[in-house]
Order: sequence, then C-alpha cells, then structure tokens
Amino acid sequence: MSSPAFGQADLTNCERELIHLAGSVQPHGVLLVLAGAELKVLQTTANADDILGHQPADLLGHPLSSCGGNLAQRVHELADAQDLSEPLPLQASVMRHGHAWPLEGTLHRLATGDLVLELEPTQRTDIPCDKLPPWAEAVAPTQEELLTQLSAAVQRFSNASTIGVLADATVQCVRDLTGYDRVMVYKFDPDGHGKIIAEARDPRLDTLLNHRYPASDIPQRARELYLRNRVRVLVDVHYTPAALVPGHLPTTGTDLDMSLCYLRSMSPLHLQYLKNMGVTATLVVSLVREGQLWGMIAAHHYSPRNLRFGVRAAAGLLGEVISTRIAAIENYTHAQVAIL
Repeated sequence: MSSPAFGQADLTNCERELIHLAGSVQPHGVLLVLAGAELKVLQTTANADDILGHQPADLLGHPLSSCGGNLAQRVHELADAQDLSEPLPLQASVMRHGHAWPLEGTLHRLATGDLVLELEPTQRTDIPCDKLPPWAEAVAPTQEELLTQLSAAVQRFSNASTIGVLADATVQCVRDLTGYDRVMVYKFDPDGHGKIIAEARDPRLDTLLNHRYPASDIPQRARELYLRNRVRVLVDVHYTPAALVPGHLPTTGTDLDMSLCYLRSMSPLHLQYLKNMGVTATLVVSLVREGQLWGMIAAHHYSPRNLRFGVRAAAGLLGEVISTRIAAIENYTHAQVAIL
C-alpha cells in the first residue's frame, strides 16, 4: 500500500502521509543543509533573505562563512566536538544589512554526514532594520526566571502522589511557563484513544476536561515522530510554508528527512483540524514511558505565539521529569496491587 506524499493525504490515508518529508518549514526560521569541511550550503529555504539577509541563490554552493558573523565558527565548534545524532543548541550571528544579527537554533547530523542547521532571529530592538518581523517576537523570560520556574515545578511534581495530582500540577506549571491560553494533559489508553485528564485555561474559554478523542486523530506516523522529536511548536496556523531550495538533496536526489527538524511544516490536514477548532498556535510535549507514548502535554493559543529556544528546552525538560514521575507513580500503584 503506497504512502501519500506530504500534503497529498486525505482522511482515508492520512495514517501513511510522509509527514517527515515535508519539504518546507514554518517561516519564522530558516533551514540550511551543509556539507564538508567548508560547510558548503547544499539546501536552504526560500525565506533565507528574511532571516539571513541573503537570497537562496547567493547561498547555494557557497561556504556558510559567506553569511559573515561567527555562524560558521560556531557550527564548526559544535560539529567537531559532538556526534550530533540529536539536535544540539547554538547561538551565533550573521551580518545582515551591515549589522550583526543574532540567531539561535539547533544543529544535527544526517546519516549521510551532512549537517542540518535551523536558525531563528532573537528579538533585538536596537537593530536599525525597516521593521522587526512579528514572528521575531517570542516568549523569552530571563535565565533566572526560567530556573526559578523550573525549580518550583520539579518540586511540585516530586510531591505528587497520584497521576491526577501530577497532571493538575503539570498543566498549571506549563501554563505559567509558556503563557498559552489553554494547557492540557492528554492520556492515551491501550488502544490509542485519548482523554483530557487535566486542564488549565483562560477563564473565558469553555472547558475541554474529560473530552475523549479517537486514536485516528493522531496518525501512527505522527506518534512515531512524537517519540523522536518531543517538543513541537506551531507559531501560526495561517503561515505560508517556506520551501526547501532545491527541493531535493543534490548529492542523493532524495527528499530531506526532517524528522528531527523543529521548524518542519505540519500536515495540511492537521492545520485544517486546528483551524476548525479556532486554534492559532500550539505546543506539544511528549510524555513517554518505557519507550511508549503515554500521553502529551498539549497547549493551545488563539493568536500567533512563538517560544524562544530556552523556553522550549525548559518545556522539554519538564516533560522528561513528568514522564519519570508518571512511571514511578504507576509502578508503585502496580506494586501495591500485587501485594494485595
């Protein structure tokens, strides 16, 4: 049975849509594929000029150092010191309109050895550009604020003795951290169906607590990616995708595997699902127990919303802590039942 290409699926075959081969990114960031010691640009995205100040045609086939700033140096340092089987963060700058333009992002390595670099601008109001793009503005607490919130959240999770108490603490702490209009904990049953077991929301919104959703709402391919890429952010459901240029990797002629790319475009079917719910922006954090998707933290916002890398990383860390606590609570409960 064939798998439909990204964007070609319908409700009858969405289980098999090749969502990891999206071929485009959300336009608040840029993606580059780099090769060799010179970090030659093999692929970039059509919005490169918006982020880096260089047209794709001026980047392709040229070393990353042509962007100026310390970007190439930072990539070299990370690539030389790490295996990059998982994305690792970096901060750097490029020269844009004659000024140093600060960026943050991640770097990971493909099976071919090529590097995938994803970058977003950080908010800087002192750069004399015509206008700071709205997607450059993001939730960006200070490091001290993040550490304070993380410490309080971890303590609260550690004190939770039941899944219900833990779930209630989770939604409140994640909402405090990220500011989304609605934050939910979504638990899967053995058949993959989901139920919202906890919720923190703006009081103007109707509750979704205890709502149930069929397993088909989250296709199997999406569940597999949630295991590999455990924090996903959609900034604006109405975005126009920025396509990869060229569309295929020139060295292999194949589609770029975007499984680990946080900027990866989302399935049009999923975007329409969110639009039907009136949701504009989302955050999803996977909750994994013993290698299986136990559930998710799902956050909804009703206007565009972006998170700086530090907040995404904090949300991912909380997801790991919560997952560990889920296992401890459930294992203890099973042990008590076995004793009886």
